[in-house]
Amino acid sequence: MTHKISVEETSPTKYRVTVIAGKTKTTHDVTLTSSDLGRYAAGRSPESLLKVSFEFLLQRELQESILRQFALSDVERYFPDYPKIIRALPAVTE
Repeated sequence: MTHKISVEETSPTKYRVTVIAGKTKTTHDVTLTSSDLGRYAAGRSPESLLKVSFEFLLQRELQESILRQFALSDVERYFPDYPKIIRALPAVTE
């Protein structure tokens, strides 16, 4: 199933990510610090990193299983290969 991922900045380190697939819509509040951005995707926009990160997550779990609120750095605790894979993926644009 194809997912539509949109990202909205709600504060300097907080983003609301909306995922829509068919009739299912979920929203996720994600904390992304500048140090996380530098660690996972130097040179990428926060929005691009979040989109590609959600694509990564959606390949590994159901949309409804993704936490509703988390820090992007938490992904690495659940998926230790996240940093290596995410750095290798191309930026996502709208």
